[in-house]
Amino acid sequence: MRASFSRARVVFAGLFLAVALSACGVNDVPRLDEQVKADWSEVLNQYQRRSDLIPNLVETVKGYAAQEQDTLVKVTEARAKATQTVLPPDILTNPEAFKQFEQNQAQLKGALSRLLAVSEKYPDLKSNQNFLALQSQLEGTENRIAVARRDYIQAVQAYNTNLRSVPSRWIAAMLYPDAKVKETFTISAEAQDAPKVKF
Repeated sequence: MRASFSRARVVFAGLFLAVALSACGVNDVPRLDEQVKADWSEVLNQYQRRSDLIPNLVETVKGYAAQEQDTLVKVTEARAKATQTVLPPDILTNPEAFKQFEQNQAQLKGALSRLLAVSEKYPDLKSNQNFLALQSQLEGTENRIAVARRDYIQAVQAYNTNLRSVPSRWIAAMLYPDAKVKETFTISAEAQDAPKVKF
């Protein structure tokens, strides 16, 4: 009888400890880390989607605006640079690698903007159904990139806040010593300047 009572106390103590540990946030670091990784994967997925659209867009524009060879080459080069960059496994905690990735994507976006601006000069191109469909897909992809980046930024904010807050900071130090603050997207100095409107 005493053995079963003692066993019941041990089981009860184990259940109480499990509930207490789950309530104190012991699993927050891995849960939030996995959310950051999932959101980062979606960012990469949307960048890849944009990259996949570019060859078709360049070929369509090339058919109408062959004289814009310099712009076409710059878009192709920017795409190659953005897609051929090998991302290190620690990119989310490596400020230099993250910044390089961000710069490559910004260069590609800038080159695409110039390509779409060139298309304004060619009415036949602007009315081409293939070009219109590609342009629409590209605009939709840019919106998806913005949403994916927002979700990633929010996930990083929750993760980084967890690593810096008490008591989760202590729990992370004891149970997850390899947990590091994650990098997030920034805005370039040029993008922070308000556009000047002249009449």
